[in-house]
Amino acid sequence: MVSLSSNYLGRLAPSPTGYLHLGHARTFWIAAERVRATNGALLLRNDDLDAIRFRLDFVAAMLEDLRWLGFTWREPVITQSSRLARYRAALEKLHAARLIFPCTRTRRDVLDAIGAPHEGGADDEPVYPPQFRPPTDAPLPPLGEKISINWRLRVPDGEELGFHDGRCGLQRATAGRDFGDFLVWRKDDMPSYQLACAVDDAELGITEVVRGADLIKSTFRQLLLIRALGHAAPAYYHAPLMLDDRGERLAKRHDSLSLRALRAQGMTPTQIADQFRSQEATNS
Repeated sequence: MVSLSSNYLGRLAPSPTGYLHLGHARTFWIAAERVRATNGALLLRNDDLDAIRFRLDFVAAMLEDLRWLGFTWREPVITQSSRLARYRAALEKLHAARLIFPCTRTRRDVLDAIGAPHEGGADDEPVYPPQFRPPTDAPLPPLGEKISINWRLRVPDGEELGFHDGRCGLQRATAGRDFGDFLVWRKDDMPSYQLACAVDDAELGITEVVRGADLIKSTFRQLLLIRALGHAAPAYYHAPLMLDDRGERLAKRHDSLSLRALRAQGMTPTQIADQFRSQEATNS
């Protein structure tokens, strides 16, 4: 069980790839409530590494929406694109320990080798086929100044991993079965979400990560990275996802439930917070 204390440090980590919606707001509200209950502190991290979908106007909208909802955080805002040297240093450490390998396989190659539809969500990686993995004693090429190939972490096949989630209880997964070798660096010379998130949460001293339940599997990957890099892991609290009227999780395509749309409709931050309190009371 997580012990919350005055040393509690949480974080909000939105991605500026669209407008924030009600689902984001509820997860952030839960994170802020856990900070408030402990007289702790909250960091705001701008996860701006998605070069394709990133837009500066989404960053401005994100900050405006969070302030409108009444969120406060310890300045300055942390921007992932300004921390690329930290991620590269972590990659070099993994390379020196021979925990990663280069990968030329495409997602289609992986799916074809699996021979079955991928059941994970759109943001989840299919299990990497073990026959694509090079032998452990294969020569490891240097990283190079600029990386133009994918690099994957070699997971410890068969290792049983577990952590106690503050909301969902005990979580278990088997490396190599529930998830496989995963991307840590992309061929566009950018860190993967898994690596950047693990490095930030560990190095910034986050004591508890509050995020959506769809990221539970990512937590196992990040725990492996945090361990390999020699850091202490934070605690985790995975909040239930908000669903639309068809039972699908809210996404940035739900423009009608974006915070800007709700504000334009006359909804107030107090009304939104009251809705979240009511949902939490029902779920508790």
